[in-house]
Amino acid sequence: MKIDSKSKKGAARGYKDDELAGRLNKAATAKQAILEKFRAKPGVDDPGEIQRRAARREIAEARDLRTAAQKASRTAEDARKMAESAAREAAEQVQRIAREQQDAAKNELQRAQQKAERDARYAARKQRKK
Repeated sequence: MKIDSKSKKGAARGYKDDELAGRLNKAATAKQAILEKFRAKPGVDDPGEIQRRAARREIAEARDLRTAAQKASRTAEDARKMAESAAREAAEQVQRIAREQQDAAKNELQRAQQKAERDARYAARKQRKK
């Protein structure tokens, strides 16, 4: 199958065939379309525009209220967690202190028993020597 060289050249050179005046005309038409699009937008004092701005303002205020409520909720939750943590730590500390006191009393009793046993052995040895 043979490709026609004329059709290939015509397809690739499509934009280059326009003359300068044609390209300038297309650019001016595009600029005019953009300008018309801008002019077609409603002004600041248009009732529809005022309604849209009011609706946007209400949406923004509602969003701000939701954000503030979420932040307050988060803060309250954090405070509750901190209080629970502090209470848990205090309870653990009380238990630890009680356990330490119990261990100290147990050690003191054990030392007293050992001393009594040692003294009894010493006294028995003294009795045997006499």
